[in-house]
Amino acid sequence: MSTASAASVVLDEARAWALLLELADRARRARPAASARRLALDSNGGLERADAGAAWIDLTAVGRRSFTTSCALGAGAAELLDLYLPLCTGKYAGRLCIAHVGQSLDGQIATASGASKNVTGPENIRHMHRLRALCDAVLVGAETVEADDPQLTTRLVPGENPTRVVIDPTLRSTKDRRLYRDGAAPTLILCSSACAEGAARVGHAEVVAVPCSARALAPESIIRTLNERGLGRLFVEGGGVTVSRFLQAGALSRLHVTISPIFIGSGSPGIVLSGIDQLDQARRPSARRFDLGQDVLFDCDFSAHDAG
Repeated sequence: MSTASAASVVLDEARAWALLLELADRARRARPAASARRLALDSNGGLERADAGAAWIDLTAVGRRSFTTSCALGAGAAELLDLYLPLCTGKYAGRLCIAHVGQSLDGQIATASGASKNVTGPENIRHMHRLRALCDAVLVGAETVEADDPQLTTRLVPGENPTRVVIDPTLRSTKDRRLYRDGAAPTLILCSSACAEGAARVGHAEVVAVPCSARALAPESIIRTLNERGLGRLFVEGGGVTVSRFLQAGALSRLHVTISPIFIGSGSPGIVLSGIDQLDQARRPSARRFDLGQDVLFDCDFSAHDAG
């Protein structure tokens, strides 16, 4: 147990992020120390239990923040911990499914021609890289891979690359996309059992069959398939159709919606759900708001809503 005084530690953004990475790893591995609530980082950068005066972070707090600290907080550290601690702690942290959408004020994630770069600002791009680093796997639809040719790595922040997962029910992906060629992280292509017959790989990516009764893969089946491979912390990054399907199915623990102060007009909508007749049928997750540069992030928590 740590005995050094926390008052001598400046908990800056770099240390706060290192602490979050370790907490995410603890949740991922369901370690015996997971019940510890007062924590610090040891000399090797690993989590250790600490007494109240030595704890970098105390998770027994209640109120507006989910933590207290005796450390001096550097610029950006409190906001970082406020935003990401709920993703790394709690009894459901080992089985997390979070999605993200970045959109304009009029609800579009791309123009009608498909241009989507710079809809949101650099702070939100970094936020997505952080979500990747905190999760076991990052999921995107095949259309996103074909249109954007993403890398889905954590190159903007410290942290390991997650397993990259492409949802491609009919196995129409082409081998020239970067994530199939670069070998930067384990990569899976999820497709229907019928389409997976005789197909083992697309480039470096492993083809994985997901049981389904239709052309679309059910979010529940996708989550089950990945959980069985030891991938419990999932980040659904896009596109809008994929995120909408997970939200419609009630499969999300949390949804981050980042809104940029621009108007695009007719384009590609971020979230599209089945209609309702009365407002009392609307989904009303608990929500928090954070500023990301000029953008505004809404952190929508569906786990508390579903539990009620």
